[in-house]
Amino acid sequence: MNRPARLVTAALTASAALLLTACGSGGGDGASSDKIAGADSADSPSASPSVSATADGIDRPEIKLPSDMKLVFEGRQTGDAQKDAILADNERTVSTVWQAMAYGDIKKSGMAFYYTDNALVGIYQYAKGAIAKKTSWAGTLRYFDRQVTVFDKKSAALTYCVDESKADLKNRETNKLQGTKTTPDSYVFYNLGLKKNEDGVWQTWDLTEDRGSQKCQP
Repeated sequence: MNRPARLVTAALTASAALLLTACGSGGGDGASSDKIAGADSADSPSASPSVSATADGIDRPEIKLPSDMKLVFEGRQTGDAQKDAILADNERTVSTVWQAMAYGDIKKSGMAFYYTDNALVGIYQYAKGAIAKKTSWAGTLRYFDRQVTVFDKKSAALTYCVDESKADLKNRETNKLQGTKTTPDSYVFYNLGLKKNEDGVWQTWDLTEDRGSQKCQP
């Protein structure tokens, strides 16, 4: 169990894993039957300062990550407005999971704003398990080779790689780093199903991962 993505060993039915990876909850504690915190809540903070939160006029949850948690997203601009909007929402989507882990708070994380259906269940279980173990991470995650396939105005797919080699698990309360080694499993391929909701947000509804994928190796 090394990188943030490998916090838990159990894979969920429709999601895949662990780092933004985000998903296997582990658990056995009946998390899947819990009411998902914030899923129907209207008390989210407004405006994320991360990726042009107010440029599209959508009132978004606030996203602020600690200074020792860095995300690098490559290929932000494609020249296609729809694809760029999908990529921007993907950045926000990923960030909500790490915000939940960093501060130990699912309800205010914004995850329910960007995830839905099976992906939301998986992400919720993953975050709940990590928070219970007081687990977070520090370092840098690099998101690269991000490819958008648009099906129509309200549905799309997104694939990308994540380089976890510069990230390390840490205890959220003590800030003590675990110390991890880079292996082929430090590179992960993701395949996401996306749909645009009535508010204009590109939500992730399905998520699969291939840890150690040859597509993402340096």
